[in-house]
Amino acid sequence: MKSRLFKVFNTTAILFFISISFVNGQITSSSASGRNNTRTQEVEQSQARFNQITNDAGKYFKQALVSLQDNRRSSAREDFDKSVEVFLLSGVNVQSNQKLRECYSQLTETIYRMEFPSKQQPNIRSLSATCGWNIDNKLADDITKLVQPAQSNPANNNALTASNTGGNQSDALMQVGFTEQKFEASPLDELAKLELTTEEQQVETNPVAQQQYQYAVYAVSNKSLGFSFQVHPMIQQFVNYYQGRGRSTMETGLYRSGMFMRMARRIFREEGIPENVAWLGQVESAWKPSALSWAAASGLWQFIPGTGARYGLRRTAYVDERNSFEKATRASAQYLKFLANRYSGNWELAMAAYNSGEGNVDRAIRRAGVANFWVAYPYLPRETRNYVPNILATILIANNPQQYGFGHVRPAPQLMYDQIRVPPSTNLSLLAQASDTSTEYLRYLNPELRTNMSPPEPYIIRVPAGKANEVVALFKKLPAVNRNMASVTKTAVGETWQNISNRTGVPVEQLQAANSGANAPRGKIVVPNSNVKKIVYSRPTNAPISMPQTSGVRVVKAKSGDTVAKIAAREGVSAVELAKYNGLLPTSNLSTGREIKIPSR
Repeated sequence: MKSRLFKVFNTTAILFFISISFVNGQITSSSASGRNNTRTQEVEQSQARFNQITNDAGKYFKQALVSLQDNRRSSAREDFDKSVEVFLLSGVNVQSNQKLRECYSQLTETIYRMEFPSKQQPNIRSLSATCGWNIDNKLADDITKLVQPAQSNPANNNALTASNTGGNQSDALMQVGFTEQKFEASPLDELAKLELTTEEQQVETNPVAQQQYQYAVYAVSNKSLGFSFQVHPMIQQFVNYYQGRGRSTMETGLYRSGMFMRMARRIFREEGIPENVAWLGQVESAWKPSALSWAAASGLWQFIPGTGARYGLRRTAYVDERNSFEKATRASAQYLKFLANRYSGNWELAMAAYNSGEGNVDRAIRRAGVANFWVAYPYLPRETRNYVPNILATILIANNPQQYGFGHVRPAPQLMYDQIRVPPSTNLSLLAQASDTSTEYLRYLNPELRTNMSPPEPYIIRVPAGKANEVVALFKKLPAVNRNMASVTKTAVGETWQNISNRTGVPVEQLQAANSGANAPRGKIVVPNSNVKKIVYSRPTNAPISMPQTSGVRVVKAKSGDTVAKIAAREGVSAVELAKYNGLLPTSNLSTGREIKIPSR
């Protein structure tokens, strides 16, 4: 099970067992020849159906290869999905026919090898021969070369460290996975172009601005901010900007700061950095972990690849730790500490170097003849000239929002989560099921992940707060089954193993074996999938699928846009009772394919 393509839904097992009459139907006739003719026709019809399935799957697979060759990875992902869906939605028992079984098995394995390249390359030619698809050998070979993993050698590593944009190595790394990371524009890109208006530049002739300027002088002189800097009129000019046309930007930043600032203060304090310097994160990213600048700087603290590598932030096919919450915050504090020491405790110069690099600041100091930011100011890049007074203005406002007209902004609650160490290559879909959340929310909590799977090594993953013990308890059962063939389901009060077997298509003995031999199911349980030996794909349809009737409980699947109340109306039950029965609210929005248990009437 890998990324969105590899989610296993309980319908998969059922699909393998329905409509098997193509090959095993019982024929009743008084004539032996009639029986033979009927069987012959049945076999021919079955064979035609099997051929149609493989041909349709092949069309989608070849379309996906062309899209992948053109680097249209989202389109490729959709067509790869469709090629697998042809089998799953056919109503045919794939295991009953050797050609179907082998074609399906090789198809899922080949797509996996293309999505997550490794030393074991995809064998598209072999797949084509098995399924009878007649794929052009050159196309097959080109795709195989395209998805080869980037070579890990000293030369490549040095190139990555030295490059501000990542270069070819970056391009190669981004080819892993059909599910792209989602990024937001960094506020630094706009900052570089920002020009203050004449009105914003007025300090001496503006009584309010002059009063605030004197307040800043007082705050710095009594060391209430935790560090010293030279108060300059340009700092007040940025205060003026934020009180005018930049107000919404400041309001958004102050709000979002609540999610991360407590963590940032703690880590900066542990590293010996003044806590208020952590407000640098607001100017860098507006507290968006997915912020990405034109220069390929990424994360809350906007590390470029080379600087991130200097401070231990790994960048592989599976993770980009520049987007991590804790690791990137600590790396930022350590880098700022290095810069502060380099410039003898001058925080303006340290901040300037954080933005434009030590080389630019050193050259500006040499030209100015003195290690003073405001003297070196004309010799610094334009973005850096804006950057430092912007941060200092943000620090002043954040420390006394009422004074500057932002007292109405209530910071967001701190982002809460638990951290657990998961086994190598753990599918986020499985983790989401185990922690009662969605894959999308896990990606939000773990923005350093580049795919819907953890790295091929034990790795610490964030899960919703309060769910760690529950997830760990469930994962203790998983060594007994293949993690990439398992899913998780909730049980209702009174359900038996036979009930669950009926709705999942998994034999009772396998369910019990996967759940430590428990006599009765309770809470969340592991559902192994033993019908396909390698990788199982499944996607929900838009229509709700009624599951088999069980003793005391019935299960339906939500369609797109469903809420608990909508399903209750369709099923003729109380929305309040249905919500309570499933641990939800009547207004809860349901993801497509979500199982909802309905008590039998």
